[in-house]
Amino acid sequence: MQRAARTLFLTPLIALLALIGFAAAPAQAATWSSSDQWGTWSNGGYTLYNNIWGSGAGSQTIWANSSSDWGVWANHPNTGGIKSYPNAKKVVGKKISAINTLTSNYSVTVPSSGAYNTSYDIWDSNYAYEIMLWVNKTGPVGPLGTSQGTVTLGGHTWTVYKGSNGSNQVFSFIRGSNSSSGSVDIKSIVNWIKNTKGWFGDVTIGDVQFGYEITSSAGGLDFRTNSFGVSAS
Repeated sequence: MQRAARTLFLTPLIALLALIGFAAAPAQAATWSSSDQWGTWSNGGYTLYNNIWGSGAGSQTIWANSSSDWGVWANHPNTGGIKSYPNAKKVVGKKISAINTLTSNYSVTVPSSGAYNTSYDIWDSNYAYEIMLWVNKTGPVGPLGTSQGTVTLGGHTWTVYKGSNGSNQVFSFIRGSNSSSGSVDIKSIVNWIKNTKGWFGDVTIGDVQFGYEITSSAGGLDFRTNSFGVSAS
């Protein structure tokens, strides 16, 4: 009888405590969000872009609490071709020779399905040269151009591809294995392109972007940036 009485007493108590717990921790909306094709938001020296640019795209919403705490929900059909590149951007605005250090850190939570890559997209100020650093990839996606071999730079081992999209030269660095967090010494990579390969001269580094190049995410997938930052001096 005592055990039964305790059970009868605890059941409503547990329900009440659960209700209090839910009431004390309501779901919180992000500081900013946008489903607009070109939705943008500036925060702390960074700019976030929804950037749905490819043909045949579905729906996509970007949200952010800050430039280092943001994410994307994307529902793009299971077809070929890049649909979007939601990203956070910092502008450096210095010639390579004038840069002492240029580093970045990242931490992401990405889906196990779909077709996409998590990547840096680094541009010179004239948008003549594009440097992509793929830190992870899932599904049938691949870089532009032809393989130039493997190199260890900036704290990672990459397979390098060189090509053109018809508008600018593209140098893609594909990490040998997927990574969800780490840091990259970007200065060592641009120095290697300039000094070792001679693929460009002493260009001015403009945008350093980081985000998700999404080809397909049918049914809706979540991409989350847990932390991100660029440091330049």
